[in-house]
Amino acid sequence: MSVRWAATGAVASVGVALGGLGLGIARRLTAPVGGRRYDLTIRGLDESGERVIVALDRTPQTAAPGRYSLLLENGRWVRLSSEVEDLGPGLVGRGVLGEPRAGLHIGERASWSGIYFSSPEDAGLQASDVAIPTDAGPAPAWLIRPRTGSSTTWAIHIHGLGSARAGTLRGVQVAAETGLTSLVVTYRNDGEGPTTGSGRSTLGTTEADDGRAAVLFALANGASRVILFGWSMGAAIALQLAADPRLRGIVAGLVLESPVLDWVSTIKSNCVRSGLPAWTGGLAVPWLDSRQLSRITGLGAPVGLRHFDWITRADELAAPTLILHGSADTSASIGVAERLRDRRPDLIQLERFDADHTMTWNSDAERWRATVVTMLDDHIER
Repeated sequence: MSVRWAATGAVASVGVALGGLGLGIARRLTAPVGGRRYDLTIRGLDESGERVIVALDRTPQTAAPGRYSLLLENGRWVRLSSEVEDLGPGLVGRGVLGEPRAGLHIGERASWSGIYFSSPEDAGLQASDVAIPTDAGPAPAWLIRPRTGSSTTWAIHIHGLGSARAGTLRGVQVAAETGLTSLVVTYRNDGEGPTTGSGRSTLGTTEADDGRAAVLFALANGASRVILFGWSMGAAIALQLAADPRLRGIVAGLVLESPVLDWVSTIKSNCVRSGLPAWTGGLAVPWLDSRQLSRITGLGAPVGLRHFDWITRADELAAPTLILHGSADTSASIGVAERLRDRRPDLIQLERFDADHTMTWNSDAERWRATVVTMLDDHIER
């Protein structure tokens, strides 16, 4: 009898532990916006040439050719050149663009980033600050008009989870060059938009309401149709808007960078990225989808993850869609994008880059631009 009770107690303990792990994953995924991790150290500086070379520990990111940035713990922003120098065992060198030192010091902590422009002005764009009325409060946005002509097709740029709207400026540049008016939006609980409830993300559920408000703002200010540029979770939001019957015929196309096309698979991929087995991601699902458990997670309502499964919802897609995805993306697997492309080859074009999550532009900006411009020329009347 005591053995039976011991076994029952052990099973119960395992269940409690797994439940706690699922809660922890769900809370981490939806956590309010926090501080950036500065996990790199400036190991050296070479100022002997025309361009300062900064020495960094060799990682898959720092050794990847392409255009990237260092965000320094002292608040400075450093853009890096595409070339990578081999500085011996464990180190790489990257050229610094712009101001030679830019606040760089040996020992300074830094964060690697694909966000390449800190502001519209930094990207060579002229922006006006506007506020989009949402049911969560005013959401700041940048309104960027093309330098020549006026467009009745607007591009709405939606950033991803934990990122900033400045990250979308890589795409805004291309939209502006093709003559599109751009609206670069924020949404609730993203660190720039209005704060509601516990400040947690609902992974695109309530954030889509703010995206819809942005579309309505565009329509009220001269747009007749919109193209949605969505980055990571921003792509999940864009897909919700494109499938909204109230916006049918208004959403003329989608440009999706490293899109979240199925939250369950994305959660599992991010567990693996963090060193956990993939199956642990499934433990988070009840904490996000159950009305009772989602309240314990800190959410006001369940997420409804099934609404973000676009493999299952593929038949609902109606707008031409360009997906730009990295083969080295360990956050949102390109395999899911390939499955969706195979389900809807009539609408979906998938372009593969040798890049990590949301860094396809960084890996090959010229190809990224040419691909997007071709899609717009082929499908969008401006």
